[in-house]
Amino acid sequence: MTMNTSKSGNDGNGEMNEATMTGGAPGGSARLRARNITIGYDTRIISDGLTVDIPDGKFTVIVGPNACGKSTLLRALSRLLSPSSGEVLLDGKAIASYPAKQVARTLGLLPQSSIAPDGIRVADLVARGRFPHQKLIRQWTAEDETAVVEAMAATGVSELSARLVDELSGGQRQRVWMAMLLAQQTELMLLDEPTTYLDIAYQVDLLELCSELNRNSGRTLVAVLHDLNHAFRYADHIIAMRSGNIVAQGNPSEIVSAEMVREVFGLPCRIIDDPETGTPLVIPLARRADAARFISH
Repeated sequence: MTMNTSKSGNDGNGEMNEATMTGGAPGGSARLRARNITIGYDTRIISDGLTVDIPDGKFTVIVGPNACGKSTLLRALSRLLSPSSGEVLLDGKAIASYPAKQVARTLGLLPQSSIAPDGIRVADLVARGRFPHQKLIRQWTAEDETAVVEAMAATGVSELSARLVDELSGGQRQRVWMAMLLAQQTELMLLDEPTTYLDIAYQVDLLELCSELNRNSGRTLVAVLHDLNHAFRYADHIIAMRSGNIVAQGNPSEIVSAEMVREVFGLPCRIIDDPETGTPLVIPLARRADAARFISH
């Protein structure tokens, strides 16, 4: 991690300022980049002049408090949201300049919420992940079938293949959407809160799967997560956001501290080593005594 040293690291009140916490972008040739982008909705600006590189071949996790711009940034990186200024670059070219199908063969997105067509079965929905690979005269191939079967097996939904998506629980549907993304077989995968609706066992399974995809096939993954301990355990690279700005980025072992968590989330905590992985583990400070004193008064 490189540090921005253009300003003092202390604001005079013992607080770490954003210039000190922000790490430099890793390398200079990332496939997916945002350059000086301004993004938002209608007239409301979420991030102004944001620049970030997504490290190639890494599992990047974006963290931050609610409404800080995590999902907005992910939508811009995936071309779902067009910046009002600046640009998102894919392989050195503006992502908006590519045909949609070409982007979809390179970059896949699991959005925060998805709506399946009425009456569609699980296997048919997962098979839609193969659409970017279809050509006008190309029929369904053994390669397509293998991609779908392997994607359903990896996400544990093979036994649901004949079920209607409408009949599934929220957690089951989330795994089906993940299977569709896997079937797309893209080198870059963007996931917006992928553990939503999943119970704890499936959350861990999904993040283990993401980690394996990164390690074994070199895929670049970017996920928005709320659980800090999941983020710090599985990510190679953390991007921490607050109020639409990136205030820290780098390897979790290098940037995570109690001060950083307090600055970004307003959470007093201790950081210890995860006994399983050695990665940073956030332990919130107990507040029961303070609460009891407040209630007694």
